[in-house]
Amino acid sequence: MNRLFFFKAIASAFLLSATAAHAQSYPAKPIRFLVPFPPGGGNDTIARLIGQKLTAATGQQVIVDNRPGAGGTIGAEAAARAAPDGYTMFLAGVATHGINPNLRKKLSYDPVKDFDAVSLIASAPLLVVVHPSLPAKSVKELIALAKARPGQINYASNGAGGSSHLAVELFNMMTGARMVHIPYKGLAPALTELIAGEVQVMFSSAVAMLPQVKAGKLRAIAMTGARRSPAIPAIPTVAEAGVPGYETGSWYGVVVPAGSPRPAINRLAQDIGAIVKSAEITNRLVNEAVIPVGGTPDEFAAHIRKELARWAKVIRSAKIEIGD
Repeated sequence: MNRLFFFKAIASAFLLSATAAHAQSYPAKPIRFLVPFPPGGGNDTIARLIGQKLTAATGQQVIVDNRPGAGGTIGAEAAARAAPDGYTMFLAGVATHGINPNLRKKLSYDPVKDFDAVSLIASAPLLVVVHPSLPAKSVKELIALAKARPGQINYASNGAGGSSHLAVELFNMMTGARMVHIPYKGLAPALTELIAGEVQVMFSSAVAMLPQVKAGKLRAIAMTGARRSPAIPAIPTVAEAGVPGYETGSWYGVVVPAGSPRPAINRLAQDIGAIVKSAEITNRLVNEAVIPVGGTPDEFAAHIRKELARWAKVIRSAKIEIGD
């Protein structure tokens, strides 16, 4: 018994020593940061901002690797297949870890089993805008109008199955409104048709919509976040304006391939948390109507599970299908 205890003690000490050594030496080489969308967009901007600061914090280059396609699926699949050695990060979001797993029938990755959560970075509530010709100056008035004219009010999205689409379907589900979806191939054509009055409502990026609101071409009536945006504090949330419990939007976080070393995950989470809380990054994000969040790996894992459950319910309720 004493000999068995001795060998167990030696094994435990060796494991702890190896773990400590990995924690102290990590990272020992450049880290690849996979982004499932093209350069120049919001996701890419967030990744490059975090990557630049992580490079400074770790002393190793963080290399952004854009893998766009299939609504984020191509990049997510590449990340899921990567070696779980702590040297591949993936920029997860509502598409890859909330919507696509519930919407696409043939998905080659599991958003929970194939990844380990590291940290939530930030959330980006959507701005609710209407065409000025629509007699709705508040959320309550929009709900009343949509109920009085079922199937007659159209809303635009920048693509079927995206966050701007499902945000309105969540709104319809929670309010009993019946606004009709008109999908477009991207934000630009959707915004053009909205300004022209061909569609009346849109829930979309605040950064894209605010210039049109300031020009008087659109009317902003609410934000979709849990609290008011510091960038536009005068605009109420949907929840406080008449739909208690309503909250949605885009979000950004870091995950790694499942089985990655825990010391690496903890180090990345610690560094990302410090970066997100820094005054420089907070100010840059807030100016883009993005809210810094941060958090632990466990908190982010819980967030992902909550998002998966929420969008599964919305997709079933709205009977949304987009094929494989």
